[in-house]
Amino acid sequence: MMKRRDFIASTVALAGSRLPAFGQSAPSAFPNRNIKMVVPFAAGGGVDVFARLLAERLKEQTGTNIIVENRGGANGTLGGMAVRQADPDGTTVLFSAATHLMAQHVMKSAPYDPIAEFTAIARVGEAPMLLVMAPKLPQSTIVDVVADARKQPDKWIFATAALGAPGHLATILFNKLSGLNLTIAPYRGTAPGLTDVAAGHVQLMIDPILALLPMAQGGNVKALAVTSAKRSALAPDIPTAAESGMPGLEHATWYGVWGPKGIPDSTVNALNEAINSAIKSLATDGRLTKLGIEPVVETPAAFAEFSKKDLARNADLLKTANFQPV
Repeated sequence: MMKRRDFIASTVALAGSRLPAFGQSAPSAFPNRNIKMVVPFAAGGGVDVFARLLAERLKEQTGTNIIVENRGGANGTLGGMAVRQADPDGTTVLFSAATHLMAQHVMKSAPYDPIAEFTAIARVGEAPMLLVMAPKLPQSTIVDVVADARKQPDKWIFATAALGAPGHLATILFNKLSGLNLTIAPYRGTAPGLTDVAAGHVQLMIDPILALLPMAQGGNVKALAVTSAKRSALAPDIPTAAESGMPGLEHATWYGVWGPKGIPDSTVNALNEAINSAIKSLATDGRLTKLGIEPVVETPAAFAEFSKKDLARNADLLKTANFQPV
């Protein structure tokens, strides 16, 4: 089986040499010096893997160095603050998941408004998530887990990459559908949470399939279900949540690129054009399919509108769970 380290390395190393999508140069309004792409989570997680793949392809196509920098902590807002405070010239961007939008709803003192104080540049992909369990536990389906958790709920804890992350919201949905209130422990990204699941310190985790599948395939954690209506082509042997005993547990993650407020429209459009071209190229190559990601190509305006609707939907989910900001 492919080990996690090999899987992550291959997503970057196999991006390959490609002809530049813009001829020999990027659009004229594209930043003319190195671009810092901040990932607000620890290295090795799903967001980080996708960010590095996109950065490599952007470099190939534009000739511009894209430097990925991990700044985990404070529920993803440390990295967000670094981008919010950067010069609005397009040379510092944030690559994150839907988590970015939820700061004000999961933190008592969020340091910023994730919509009003940032520039939406491009939404780049979405993917189903995977529910995994500590490998030494005997349960093999969601039905088994729920049955045992009803008898001894204190023995079942969920890890989550961050409060407000898609995996956290899917975990809230799991609790709602099961009628349970299992403890949810936030971590500084996917990798440390997944490590604790593998070690048996916590029992369950839901996160993007690209981040969890290598450990599941290697036997380090046990895959229970994917959170999609149909099985993933990436892992057709893993049942859907409905097949595993929990109809309705359907929740996807998505990824996007933001910049600080005030970037000129011409630069935003140039970045959007370059990113969209890189995503199309990665999709054509099959690189995204191998990660379980569906490509998304849309305008900055469409991304901004999508963000408002997604934020409202997830805020309602938190409200129904009586979630209290921490």
